[in-house]
Amino acid sequence: MEDAKIKEIEKETARKMDQAIEVFKKDLASVRTGRAHPGILAHVMVDYYGTPTPLPNLANIAVLDSQMLTVSPYDGGILKDVEKAINNASLGMTASQDGRLVRVPVPTPTEERRKELVKQVKKMGEDAKIAIRNVRRDANDRLKKMEKEKAISQDAERTAQDHVQAATDNHVKNIDKLVVDKDKELMTV
Repeated sequence: MEDAKIKEIEKETARKMDQAIEVFKKDLASVRTGRAHPGILAHVMVDYYGTPTPLPNLANIAVLDSQMLTVSPYDGGILKDVEKAINNASLGMTASQDGRLVRVPVPTPTEERRKELVKQVKKMGEDAKIAIRNVRRDANDRLKKMEKEKAISQDAERTAQDHVQAATDNHVKNIDKLVVDKDKELMTV
């Protein structure tokens, strides 16, 4: 019985840490590297008949070439709204429409802008590590509580905390690797 409770906490902890990494990966995808990819526009909100709606829900976003995105709204009547939303999204890109679709040229970031983006990525990485450490703290608190209530032994608690720490270390290493990879991608012209 003791092992089942501990295994459940360890599984839940690993699942929450995996979720934190997935959120971090999605956030990284929205950081512009100078190469066109649909993730750049993932957080753009379009006023769709009075309701702010994410652009990917309203249009097909395609990569025309390494420096150009095209946005084809499913509803042709919102072409101007899509263009306006992209231009107002503070992405440093200027969209234009030709009656059927919106073209979004992706400029190559300057050296200074790339360095700012690297700082932003590192901060995002630190935030993700904090999320993982919070999951670790919650798991350790639950284990300590179970030990105090005599639901598990001290040895079992220590062993479980070691497993939680190992999972934490592994997930933090994954975040560090993702940050280094994104930094390389950002600094490559």
